[in-house]
Amino acid sequence: MTKRDTATGYEVVIGLEIHAQMSTATKMFCGCTTLFGGQPNTHTCPVCIGMPGVLPVMNKRALEFTIRAGLAINSEISRYSRFARKNYFYPDLPKGYQISQYELPICVGGCVVITTEDGEKTIGITRIHMEEDAGKNIHEGSVSHSLVDLNRAGVPLMEIVTEPDIGSPKEAAAFMRKLRGILRYLEVCDGNMEEGSLRCDANVSLRPHGTEALGTKTEIKNINSFRFVEKALEYEIKRQEKVLKAGGTITQETRLWDVATGVTQSMRSKEEAHDYRYFPEPDLVPIAVSDEFIDCVRATMPELPDTLKGRFIEVYNLPQYDADILTSDKQVALFFEEAVRGGANPKAASNWIMGELMRLLNEKAAAFESLQLRPADLAGLIKLIDDGTISVKIAKVVFEDMFNTGKSAQEVVKDRGLVQISDKGHLEQTIADIIAGNPAETERYRAGEVKLMGFFVGEVMKATKGKANPKLVNEILRRKLT
Repeated sequence: MTKRDTATGYEVVIGLEIHAQMSTATKMFCGCTTLFGGQPNTHTCPVCIGMPGVLPVMNKRALEFTIRAGLAINSEISRYSRFARKNYFYPDLPKGYQISQYELPICVGGCVVITTEDGEKTIGITRIHMEEDAGKNIHEGSVSHSLVDLNRAGVPLMEIVTEPDIGSPKEAAAFMRKLRGILRYLEVCDGNMEEGSLRCDANVSLRPHGTEALGTKTEIKNINSFRFVEKALEYEIKRQEKVLKAGGTITQETRLWDVATGVTQSMRSKEEAHDYRYFPEPDLVPIAVSDEFIDCVRATMPELPDTLKGRFIEVYNLPQYDADILTSDKQVALFFEEAVRGGANPKAASNWIMGELMRLLNEKAAAFESLQLRPADLAGLIKLIDDGTISVKIAKVVFEDMFNTGKSAQEVVKDRGLVQISDKGHLEQTIADIIAGNPAETERYRAGEVKLMGFFVGEVMKATKGKANPKLVNEILRRKLT
């Protein structure tokens, strides 16, 4: 089954339109910066605010980024494409139209494979096209009027449109996560959903199970988180179900997801293509892409997540789970591989990254990019554990210090005097004193209460401030207690 059945026998059909802001330095048709933020209306010029008589010039880097994304998801790159004017009136659209692509997009077809509860599933891609972003309406702070910030107007967008192959809210969120990972690996979009760099419009409809004709769809606009995609779709599916079950009909419309109330609300009737009065953009020449240009773009392509995941499993003998986590973010994957190149055991490096490193990043709400800890230092820490210089327990203390200060493992161990005690004679005497000081526990152990081994190990660690070599401690204790 490719679509999810609802409890009342309807089949869920979902298609997504993903808007990804490209990580170019300048806007789509002018030289203004694409940096996020800034004082309102300061990242603007006559071109991006639509003054009369100005002429746009296409950003070649944006074309390259869009082709790179198309190659990554197996799209066919159009050798001939062109821009179109999409006409509509809205306060944040200064020209009264948006420069987009319509009947001749730059990328056609393709697919993305996602992992679902039932295994892998292929989601078809209809097209990828280039366009410019609109500005932003600001409604906060006043009940009597809204403000318009045009800093975002003209920022390059690629719109990735899926086939109606998605059968549940979970699959929609999984698709967005997978696509975000690919775009970030390609370095064509930073994927920052809080800043609006990656947004989603979701089209959803229901149809009676077993039928082929699509039901009437509604579109949920501008969803900017994976969690909200799931929640908005779950709500809209239940709403449509309720309407259909009561004998009503679904109105084709655009709706907005209200985060505060957890409901979708009607925004406007859904436009069709003819409502936008598309026509070829007269101020821009058609785009002719040569095979040589495509080959140049292909030559810059990095190793993508699925390929990298397979290599991590094969070359480093990592479990599937580890490979999934490590390759979910390009920076994490690069960090892991650099640590292994520095001499770290692959599984040990994976454990430290997935465990202590992720824990500290989450606790401190820190971005991976801001990490002071270097891959070579993690390799150094693992070497100190392997050669018995420090125990795993001490290593966790050392690791947190390394995370906070950027120091190497050797520096932290030296500064804090944390070298593991592996002197056999010293430990023999310490353990003999502990056994002599706990005659009752010793007799109970010798009488068969072997769980008391943990008590004795704890006492040794307390006496040595956690520095005793655990393997040696257990070996000496077993010998002396028996």
